[in-house]
Amino acid sequence: MAVLVLGTGNPGKLREMQQYFDASSNWTLELKPPEIDVDETGTTFLENACLKASETAIATGKWAIADDSGLAVDALDGAPGIFSARYGVDDADRISRLLRELGDSTNRSAQFVCAIAVANPAGEIVIQNVGICPGEILGEIQGDGGFGYDPVFFVPEAGMTYAQMPDDLKRRLSHRGRAFEAVMPQLEKIGNLK
Repeated sequence: MAVLVLGTGNPGKLREMQQYFDASSNWTLELKPPEIDVDETGTTFLENACLKASETAIATGKWAIADDSGLAVDALDGAPGIFSARYGVDDADRISRLLRELGDSTNRSAQFVCAIAVANPAGEIVIQNVGICPGEILGEIQGDGGFGYDPVFFVPEAGMTYAQMPDDLKRRLSHRGRAFEAVMPQLEKIGNLK
């Protein structure tokens, strides 16, 4: 099996990504070593994913995969965007700020975005994709699953928020699920050559 290093040190992200690799996958995932620290200096989700994948691959000499994701709200000119995780001190604070800044705006359109990049051991980006899940921001929390903005992100296609969705439905409809759906066939093709 080929090793694919995740451009993160977060064990939760490892568990989340492993859900997209089935038993027949040619890849085994591992977290990047803690001493590798990549500055996310990109101005888009895709730039940050590419930075993390490339620098992780160069530092480890192995294939690497990274993602960057967040929420983009139309009425807020795409905010919180790449700063989604830093929009407040915790999930409740981030949701509170989002709802406060949206105020009574009638435009509640938003999208969750996930960019994924895969780099070869030389650090060259060989696969990249962006998955988008369109939705809208509710005025109040609905559901108790998920994390982050999930309780206020309503997906019309499903008729519920991310926080109300069963795991398998969220995995399929989510921005990350859509990005992985495009990335996995290309990644497995590379894995077959290893």
